[in-house]
Amino acid sequence: MAAEYILITDSACDILPEKLREWNVELIRMPYLFTDDGKELLDHDQPMKEFYDEMRNGRVAKTSGVNENTFLTAFEPFLETGKDILYLAFSSGLSVTCENGKKVAAQLAEKYPDRTIRVVDSLCASAGQGLFVYLAAENRNKGLSVDENADAMEADKLHLCHWFTVEDLKYLKRGGRVSAATALLGTALNVKPVLHVDNEGHLIKMTQVHGRKKSIRRMAEKLGETILPDSPVFISHGDCLEDAEQLAKILKEEYGKEVQLITLIGSVIGAHSGPGTLALFFRGTQR
Repeated sequence: MAAEYILITDSACDILPEKLREWNVELIRMPYLFTDDGKELLDHDQPMKEFYDEMRNGRVAKTSGVNENTFLTAFEPFLETGKDILYLAFSSGLSVTCENGKKVAAQLAEKYPDRTIRVVDSLCASAGQGLFVYLAAENRNKGLSVDENADAMEADKLHLCHWFTVEDLKYLKRGGRVSAATALLGTALNVKPVLHVDNEGHLIKMTQVHGRKKSIRRMAEKLGETILPDSPVFISHGDCLEDAEQLAKILKEEYGKEVQLITLIGSVIGAHSGPGTLALFFRGTQR
């Protein structure tokens, strides 16, 4: 009989801890800090409304990947009790977290040769990673073994579609996602980029439109072009619930798609995308 296994992810998935508990998924909380005081916090240490208000008031948030010691602390207790592990990691194209997780998994595999530790680089971010985790939890509920589930998620990950827009380009400029000139011009002309996460797990600007309403509609159009039948639909937002609900309304009325989950973007992703970010996730024919 196959050993019981634990699903683990990190807080770049932007799924609240209580929801992950419902899915029976363990969470590794990721660190961030505000540069004016340098005090390290963990995702969910402060209410997200407060976090975004502080960003709006000019505070600069920075993040770092999960270190190896944190992975050791997270993984080893499960291995000691005879459980296997499937860790679904934040995109290696955006963080060193996945790489550190793989290093620790390799170390622990030598110490616990009878245990299975699989690390899947989701190449996903935000609730795209959250959707990826949800699908893995569904696979486990259907009876897939740890290896079967890991293999299935590896095979499926390039079908996880991510579409983002942002309210203010200065946060993407700060992280090097857009140039200073693009940010300045975009702000002056009210140009909103529509971005996605590509097959290497990087955040890429795909197109741009004039105004927030058009950027929201463009995201809905992307879903209409590529969504697979029966795909769940998740939305995440950086403290802009009304826009998230407007997008959900368009998807239901014009594309017949019910949004399964609307979730807040946490501090790890929000530090880079800023307040007013809106993101849409689903399984599609291609990213």
